[in-house]
Amino acid sequence: MKVELADLAVETRHVGQVSRGAPGSALSALERFSDHPSAFLALNKETKHFTSSEREGLIAYRPCGGWFFQIGGVFAPASEKRALLEEFRAFARKERKRICTIQLRAEDVPLYREAGFRANQLGRSFTVDLRRFETRGTKFMQLRNKVKRAKRDGVSVVELGRDRPKTPEIVSQLEALTQEWLRSKGRWKKLLDFMIGELGGEHDALRRTFVALKDERVVGFITYVPVWGRLEGVMHDLCRRAPDAPPGVMELVNVTAIERLKKEGVSHLNFGLTPFLGCGSETDSFENRSRLVSWFLAKLEKHGKLVYPAASQAAYKLKWDPHVIEPEYFAFEGRFRLSCLLRLLILTRSI
Repeated sequence: MKVELADLAVETRHVGQVSRGAPGSALSALERFSDHPSAFLALNKETKHFTSSEREGLIAYRPCGGWFFQIGGVFAPASEKRALLEEFRAFARKERKRICTIQLRAEDVPLYREAGFRANQLGRSFTVDLRRFETRGTKFMQLRNKVKRAKRDGVSVVELGRDRPKTPEIVSQLEALTQEWLRSKGRWKKLLDFMIGELGGEHDALRRTFVALKDERVVGFITYVPVWGRLEGVMHDLCRRAPDAPPGVMELVNVTAIERLKKEGVSHLNFGLTPFLGCGSETDSFENRSRLVSWFLAKLEKHGKLVYPAASQAAYKLKWDPHVIEPEYFAFEGRFRLSCLLRLLILTRSI
């Protein structure tokens, strides 16, 4: 495991073409206060925002059954986080909901523990420092071979809005690939965009989309969204591949994007959270954790590949030799209930 946060330079500039949000907007709050690779997901269309007239910042959440599932902690000034969380808890009680907060970084957990929440590890997230990333050498030989194979098969990669216009025809192909993926998720599909990105929406101009084309047909694409804070850069978000796409297509898309991002001076490529991965005693060690949940998640990682493909997800992320691998946590009020576990599995795309 690599954790080299101490070596990371903290920068405050914004990346490339990303413009600032209007004062008082959700985007502005995330730009100013977020320090989480997945913070942009708080802007998804169906995600709700809890705000206070007395304080800056926001809390992003999604109602699901008897729960409010909150993502990424409290996006607010450090001096306001505790008070905003307590206001949110009061609101949840009024709505007769419990709170489960997902994708907390280790430094966010003490705020919740002090408020009486229990905390368990949820998985691990992965980040590549683009300033140190190269594909030369034997380590990336297999990756280079996949990229070459996709090129030999006639695949090319373009960035929409830069190399090629974002035409209605191309957008419809992107949506068709996404809908095909969603159909495989059945009736839970409306919940899936909580922890993954989306296409379109109010902030689509901030999303960068790299598309693989073969004979002018979209056979795969990856979207990249802004990340603020110490791992500032972009997050590798939506990733879709046509069933008949040639081998190496997604590797070619990501390598092409990386080459452009490096030239632009982008610092980090974040791959986001892989749930139910690496939840061991070294990192899942908070005293007030649920030992039953720890046991269950360890079993899920070892035997649950039919429920959630954590191993294959991690294999894709690890092939890029990430420089930072961090644990992420979730925190919940009171006794952990089966209803929360079921909905957590749904929200993390496990069912």
